[in-house]
Amino acid sequence: MILAFLQTKDNKLSNKLQKDIIKIGGKTIFLNPFLYWRRIDQNTNRWLREPGQIAELQIKTNRNRFYPEADWESLNNDQKALKDGTIEMFLKTLELISTFHPDLNSGQLLEVERKMIISKKYSFEKWVQQSFVKRANAQLREKRKFERIKFISRWKEWLSLEETHKALLPVIIMIFVSSFIGWSAGISQNSCNPYFEDSLNSKI
Repeated sequence: MILAFLQTKDNKLSNKLQKDIIKIGGKTIFLNPFLYWRRIDQNTNRWLREPGQIAELQIKTNRNRFYPEADWESLNNDQKALKDGTIEMFLKTLELISTFHPDLNSGQLLEVERKMIISKKYSFEKWVQQSFVKRANAQLREKRKFERIKFISRWKEWLSLEETHKALLPVIIMIFVSSFIGWSAGISQNSCNPYFEDSLNSKI
């Protein structure tokens, strides 16, 4: 049973790897751009992971290349953004492949591109969608942080004004006097309470 489980796991891993690589001329080429992470620097890694690193005109020019079946006029803005982000991932991946395999000719690059479109389109779309969600959440956190800082800054500025001090002083005095009167009334009421006196006498 354990052997069957391990074999099934190995088969799934093998199938996944088959989608991530292509062999051309005895060379193994990664179709998953993140498998190049050991060979790229930090700036390139940031360029790969952050959307919006390729010009919008270049992406639009390649729409029919990677999505020949799409009717772009009927898509809403979110659908267009998702597909444009996926096209950007295709272009970035092809650029990485060309960089690390400069000896590939145009025919071989076309073969790489075709397999990548077939095997990686869904994965790229899913990754782009997740990156959009992360970026939206990060922007929301930054917005809330800015609003908190702005709110605190306004309060500090208001409290530092001389007019504010003049306006708050009578209020603070009233609160203090009211608290003192309430405390004094409570003490007076307890001192007139026989139970209070009995308690005192018993303690004495």
